[in-house]
Amino acid sequence: MKKAESASIEAHKLKRRQYESELRKLQIRLCHLQDWVVSRGLRVIIIFEGRDAAGKGGTIRAITERVNPRVFRKVALPPPNEREKTQFFAQRYVQQLPAAGEVVIFDRSWYSQAGVDRVMSFSSKKNYERFLNRCPQFEKAVVDDGIILIKIWLEVSQEEQERRFLARINDPLRQWKLSPMDLESYKHWDDISKVLDMIVKATDSRHAPWYIVHSDDKRRARLNCISHILSLIPHRTIPRQKPKLPKRIKINEYSDLPSLGGRHLVPERY
Repeated sequence: MKKAESASIEAHKLKRRQYESELRKLQIRLCHLQDWVVSRGLRVIIIFEGRDAAGKGGTIRAITERVNPRVFRKVALPPPNEREKTQFFAQRYVQQLPAAGEVVIFDRSWYSQAGVDRVMSFSSKKNYERFLNRCPQFEKAVVDDGIILIKIWLEVSQEEQERRFLARINDPLRQWKLSPMDLESYKHWDDISKVLDMIVKATDSRHAPWYIVHSDDKRRARLNCISHILSLIPHRTIPRQKPKLPKRIKINEYSDLPSLGGRHLVPERY
């Protein structure tokens, strides 16, 4: 990417102050949604899929950082072991489905093995076609059981993915995010694009449609994604009465801190 083009893209991206202001408003609405989900016993699944470095983790963090983790539960399963690879494609995810009053967010889901595995020949053509046929049926069974299913696809351009990969390579705090499989997917961009197009087309159903989010600008993508999720779950604000701090009951006369002499104190290096 040329420097002039890169500078133009950066200038168009949402400024941090505006982003944080809008994010706070949406996070307050997520708290209201949380109360509604609990009070009505709703069951919600939000699936996040997309290309590597498309911003799934950051978007999920923006959703969950201000809500109760017992209500908004993130699920990020490791790669399947040899036994799990022989199971029904969604079997290990079924036990993670929400109970009443829960929102389960899948950071990659039963779709995760279908894309890259097909390109890397980890999965046979027969298994791949079986997945494309059975997945909509499985999702219809989930929706028919009363679960709200929302599928989000984050899409990033080749140029932006390359920039993010290079940033990870050069940052010790983010190098762990770059796996050998990420590098393979980077190399096979065109092949993976064809497979992903087939997956989305085959599983974009009326009962469980895909919602595509362009994420070259991470901040705009997060705001657009949260706003859309809120619009897909009808809810109302449940009034909350502000609690009042009660008076402390004093039994013994303690100072601000009880005596901690002889305990293992952390050295105050900062």
